[in-house]
Amino acid sequence: MSLFNHGRYSGFLRPISYLLDLIIINLVGLFYLHIERDPFIFIAFVSIGWIILSIYSKFYEVYRYTRPINILALIVKQLILYLLFVFAFSGLYHEFKIYPRPIVKYTLLCFALITIVKLTIYYLLQRYRISFGGNYRKTVIIGFNKKTLALENFFNKKQEYGYSHQKTFDFKRNQNLINECFQYILDQGIDEIYCSISELTNDQIADIVDFADNNLKILKFIPDSKEIYSKRLKYEYYDYIPILTLRTIPLEDHFNMIIKRGFDIIFSSIVVVFILSWLTPLIAILIKLESKGPVFFKQSRNGFNYKEFDCYKFRSMTPNKVANLHQATRGDQRVTKVGKFIRKTSIDELPQFFNVLFGDMSVVGPRPHMVSHTNMYAKKIDKFMVRHFVKPGITGLAQTSGFRGEVETDKDIIGRVRYDIFYIENWSLLLDIKIIFQTFINAVKGDDKAY
Repeated sequence: MSLFNHGRYSGFLRPISYLLDLIIINLVGLFYLHIERDPFIFIAFVSIGWIILSIYSKFYEVYRYTRPINILALIVKQLILYLLFVFAFSGLYHEFKIYPRPIVKYTLLCFALITIVKLTIYYLLQRYRISFGGNYRKTVIIGFNKKTLALENFFNKKQEYGYSHQKTFDFKRNQNLINECFQYILDQGIDEIYCSISELTNDQIADIVDFADNNLKILKFIPDSKEIYSKRLKYEYYDYIPILTLRTIPLEDHFNMIIKRGFDIIFSSIVVVFILSWLTPLIAILIKLESKGPVFFKQSRNGFNYKEFDCYKFRSMTPNKVANLHQATRGDQRVTKVGKFIRKTSIDELPQFFNVLFGDMSVVGPRPHMVSHTNMYAKKIDKFMVRHFVKPGITGLAQTSGFRGEVETDKDIIGRVRYDIFYIENWSLLLDIKIIFQTFINAVKGDDKAY
C-alpha cells in the first residue's frame, strides 16, 4: 500500500514540517548567534532538544480539524520551552559566549518564521482541498438523527477540512443494513466511519469495531444524549485495567499552572504599577467627595477548592448592611453617581489585581460569587461547584459571552456555569488573552449588564 493511499493525505506532511522547523532554528542560530566554534555541537544539541520538546508539547499534532487558535497555543508553548532550552545550552557551553538578550531575540525570530510557515501550510492545504479536491478523506455516517445530520452538513459545507462525505446509513429503518454498509465501505474505499452510539446496539458496535480493525478503517463515534459521551474523557491504564476520567482540567498540569501564574503576576504587576498607582488616589477622592465610607469594599467570596477569601473592589455603593447578601440590580438606589461610572467601565474591579498578586484569584477565570449566593446556587444549579476546580478570575469567558452582572433568572446562572466549565476544560494562554482583549472592548463600548 502506498503511503498516499490511506485517506488521500500525505504521510510526509509531518516529517516535512519537522525538517523545515529544524532548518529554521539551525540556520537562524548559526548566523544570528554567530556560532563559529564547533557549529555541529550547536546543531546536534538544538535539533535533538527541539524534537524532544516537540514530542512533549505535541507541537506537531495538528490535524485538518485543528483550529488556528489551538495552533497558536502550541506555538507559544513550544516557544517558552525552547527559550528555556537555549538558555540551558548557553549555560552548559560557556565557550560559545551566547548572551541572554541575543537568545531572546533569536528565539522570537525563529518562532516568527515558524509561525508563518506553519500557518501558511495550514491555509494552503485548505485552499488546495477547496480548489483541487486533494488531500481529502472519504467518510460514511452510520445513524440518522440531528447530530449525524449536523455532521453531514459540516462535511458538505466545510470543504477546506478535506472530507468527502459519501453516504449516511439509517439503521432504524433496517437493522440488517450492516453487511450492506460494510460492503459499501470496501467498494468505495471509505477512509473514516462515523457512528452514532444511540443508533446502535452493543452487538452492532462490536461488529463495526471488528470490521474497522480488520480493514484498517478509522472509526469514530458521535456522542449520544447520555452525558458521559459529551465529555473529553481521559483514557488511562492502572496496570492493565482501562480507566476513563470524566473531566480533564488543563490547569492541573504543573507546566500550565506555572504559565498561568507567571502570566497573572506579570499582567497584574503592570496594571498595579502603571494604572492603579495613579488611578487609585483619583477614584478615592471622587468616592470620598460623594459619600462617607471606605474607599475599598471588601467581600467574602468562594475561590479555589471552595476556600473563602476577601475580594476587593472600589466602593460603588453607599454603605449598607445587606451588601454581602444582595447583588446590585438595575436601577439600584444604593449605587452612587461615581459608582455608576466605575461599574459601567469595570474600574470598580481593578483592585482585584491585588487579589491576583496575593494568589487568591487569576486575571481570567470563573467569576467568584458571594458566599451566600454560592451556597444557594450549589444546591439548585447542577455542576455549579465545578467552577471551584480553578482560581476565580477578574473576568471570564461567561462575562464576555453575555452572562455578566445580575442573575435575573436561573437561565443566567446556568449559562454562566456552562461557559465556566467550557473554560476550565479548554484553558489555554491564548484563550486568556482573547478574553482579556474582549473584556477591554466591552469596557470601552459599555456593557448593558454593567450596572
